[in-house]
Amino acid sequence: MVLFPIALMLFALVMERVENRLRKLLEPDPEVQQYLDRATNAEVSDLTKLGLPAAAARPRRARRANLDVAQAS
Repeated sequence: MVLFPIALMLFALVMERVENRLRKLLEPDPEVQQYLDRATNAEVSDLTKLGLPAAAARPRRARRANLDVAQAS
């Protein structure tokens, strides 16, 4: 019975370390973050359909033709 709280604490510590490692692995690269900051809604849609390499390789259309809803109002 005494071992359960100790085992629970050790498990929590191990999971915290795993979470920190995963968080570092899943942080977006600066290049990806820059692309997402400048992307229009259509470009983000292409990104979700095709993935980053294919979406980044597509030529960028004029931003005036693809206005965001927020910019249009």
